[in-house]
Amino acid sequence: MRVVVQRSKKASVSVDNKIVGKIDTGLTILVGFTENDSIKDINYLVDKVINLRIFDDENHVMNKSLLDVGGSILSISQFTLYGDARKGRRPSYDKALSSTEAIKLYELWNECLKEKGVKVETGIFGADMLVNIENDGPVTIIIESRD
Repeated sequence: MRVVVQRSKKASVSVDNKIVGKIDTGLTILVGFTENDSIKDINYLVDKVINLRIFDDENHVMNKSLLDVGGSILSISQFTLYGDARKGRRPSYDKALSSTEAIKLYELWNECLKEKGVKVETGIFGADMLVNIENDGPVTIIIESRD
């Protein structure tokens, strides 16, 4: 499992020119799944992202977490995170989990975040989405559940 975490002042996702998810201060998270991902990977990354100290404290030091600042998450499914562009010019997505399996994990991921008390907005799995992110900093962190 791989996530791209972006600290955001605001973010939204639209499908067919209609906003389907929107947050103010928080994290925009692009999330992708690969073979053998499980609830263990989800739990690890849920704990990691909600406690990641990347928000400024009163001294402008990144010392606060999403939970500390009461932020929200915009969660976007993104199979292209497992694109492999080492050969040729067109990425291979062989490592991305099939959509029938990935949607189950994506929904579980979002539910686990909500169970931690986080407000979660989402895109629509498999849809052609337009994501607008006001990346604050910019702060962008890539995290994987396994080495």
